[in-house]
Amino acid sequence: MGADYYRADSEDGDRIDDPSEDGLFMMISDLDDSGNTFLTVRPDVPAPHWSATVTLVGTVGGNAYEVVRRDSARNEHEVTVSSDIDGIARELTIWMAARGRPGAPA
Repeated sequence: MGADYYRADSEDGDRIDDPSEDGLFMMISDLDDSGNTFLTVRPDVPAPHWSATVTLVGTVGGNAYEVVRRDSARNEHEVTVSSDIDGIARELTIWMAARGRPGAPA
């Protein structure tokens, strides 16, 4: 059974359906530079119009993460870099909630 709203998949095959802010925090914390460098969050539908990707981009002096948010229906494309995993998880949760549920009216 798939996710009701969206899913998060990491490079190493981990998946969480409808991840909470805490779930996203855990997945981001698990990123490393040896085979699990990114995760993607998107609606669990064919051809989703939005997605977000978190990629580990640096580990020297502490981890840094590039966050890419895309929403073709709203013509949005934003790229940020942060080392604050808690902030990334919180902002992604808020951003995803603003996308609405798959299949629901915009």
